[in-house]
Amino acid sequence: MKTLILSLLIAGVAPLALAVPPAWLETGEFRWKASPALIGPDDKAAVPEVSLKDPTMVQVDGVWHLIATHRMANGKVDMQQISFTDWNEAGKAKRHSLPLHDQYHCAPQVFYYRPHQKWYLIYQLADKNRKLNFGPFFSTTTTLGDPLSWTKPQPLISELPPGVERPKWIDFWVIADADKAHLFYTRDDGTFWRCETTRAAFPEGWSAPVLVMQDTKLELFEAAHTYKLKGLSRYLTIIEAIGNRGRYYKAWLADRLEGPWQPLAATREKPFASLDNVTQSPEWTTNISHGELIRSGYDELLEVDPANLRFVFQGANDDEYRGNRYGAIPWKIGVLEQVPVKH
Repeated sequence: MKTLILSLLIAGVAPLALAVPPAWLETGEFRWKASPALIGPDDKAAVPEVSLKDPTMVQVDGVWHLIATHRMANGKVDMQQISFTDWNEAGKAKRHSLPLHDQYHCAPQVFYYRPHQKWYLIYQLADKNRKLNFGPFFSTTTTLGDPLSWTKPQPLISELPPGVERPKWIDFWVIADADKAHLFYTRDDGTFWRCETTRAAFPEGWSAPVLVMQDTKLELFEAAHTYKLKGLSRYLTIIEAIGNRGRYYKAWLADRLEGPWQPLAATREKPFASLDNVTQSPEWTTNISHGELIRSGYDELLEVDPANLRFVFQGANDDEYRGNRYGAIPWKIGVLEQVPVKH
């Protein structure tokens, strides 16, 4: 199974578009095979590490560039960048902690913004020296392969919206269409939000946030990621939820990034990815948590191939997840490969 999954990842060539859209677009039924845990905390690090989580990645000229949240036993939380050509060897690749800030920064998203001919790294940062001390920040580089080339953090949004005092906003996500850039985020309270700006004004000029969806905290939690379905005029949003059998993902579809969003696989009984529709060999996780779909490109459109979905996620087993406070969970990163649903 591992060879099958990783051979698809390593090939890096998107298949030709299908004449008939995949069945999941109509049925909302998903099945997945999981790889083993491929990369986790470095057990040889000078400072003991707890977890590697929140993966984002692009493939450029045959090289995968993965950036993830890096949590250490001393409480420090930052991000690491890891480059490799073979997912089988990802755990052995050299790791580079990003020297962006000496305070908490995590939950990255990486993409190439073609109008600026720059790579953007979007993330959340806690900076006590700023008036807005927690929120969405960005860094840029023209040399993705050099982890030391990222610029120092700059806020995407410098002021809180009118009437808002201290929002709990996390897991920021940027995607663009032909006219605008959109910033999505969650709040760990059952709400999902969106702001927008023009492509010309990006990364500035954001509108006031609007509520996209609302449910209970457990049903609509965090790690919301939105993608364009390649070859189709449709968008896919996936959001993490919490269930009795661990964390899992739900999915919605829309014709426009402004919505409305229609449920596709959005219940515990019919999920996008959960312990109930993922097979494992060996079994290593009871959680399908904070992950990213592998894109067919790497620019701001965030396109994914609907006929070839692959999901890089963080996992931990039940003892690891329930037996620790959240900051001590030893998250590791694995890959889901979609398999056909048989009727």
